[in-house]
Amino acid sequence: MPRPNKSPRFERIVLKLSGESLMGKRSGGIDPPRLKDMASEIQSAHRLGVKMGIVIGGGNIFRGIKSSEYTIGRVTADYMGMLATVINALALSEVLNAAGTPATAMSALSIDRAVETYTREKALTHLDQGRIVIFASGTGNPFFTTDTAASLRAMEINAQAILKATQVDGVYDRDPALGPGAKLYSKISYNQVLQDRLKVIDLTAISMAMEQQIPIIVFNVGKRGNIAKIVSGQTVGTTIAGEGDER
Repeated sequence: MPRPNKSPRFERIVLKLSGESLMGKRSGGIDPPRLKDMASEIQSAHRLGVKMGIVIGGGNIFRGIKSSEYTIGRVTADYMGMLATVINALALSEVLNAAGTPATAMSALSIDRAVETYTREKALTHLDQGRIVIFASGTGNPFFTTDTAASLRAMEINAQAILKATQVDGVYDRDPALGPGAKLYSKISYNQVLQDRLKVIDLTAISMAMEQQIPIIVFNVGKRGNIAKIVSGQTVGTTIAGEGDER
């Protein structure tokens, strides 16, 4: 694999992907062309020399938070959601490997015959050997979101940033889907996100990132090249950090 002439902005990152990012135009499940496109975007960033962990959600298959719709208890539903993330992680790792980018899926739940069980030591070894590590099953515990898992894994692997992939261009002062006039932040502080209860990312995840001063970059994953642009140092989306906010 060719290596870049210029060092990436970050040596190590965690990319947070929703399960919905793999749906394409489908109402659920995995859309094969979209899966391949996502793998290509990830490859482009990885080729820049960054060590990359990925936390993936399962909302394209099952969302535990909607358990009441199925008359299923929340704990059981959350474990079902964790299993959905394993399916997505296995699919993404297979496509990346088939395209020549080494990747491995690791699960916080022990499913040894299907996927490697997560340990910090093994994950660090995989990263040091140049593999992308895809973290499945969230934190392995009910009631915690995959956003929180992204903050936890970022802390554990000493990531320098969390890249939060969304369907919008970043963090706005209000929901842009509700009408025109919403203003996009280029930077915003952890505290303001918490105080304004902006719903771009789980508040527990924000609190954890704030404690360790890990910046969170919220960006539109639907725009090609955005992951590589962020890794290479270009300004994309909104950076959540401790510096205060500016628009």
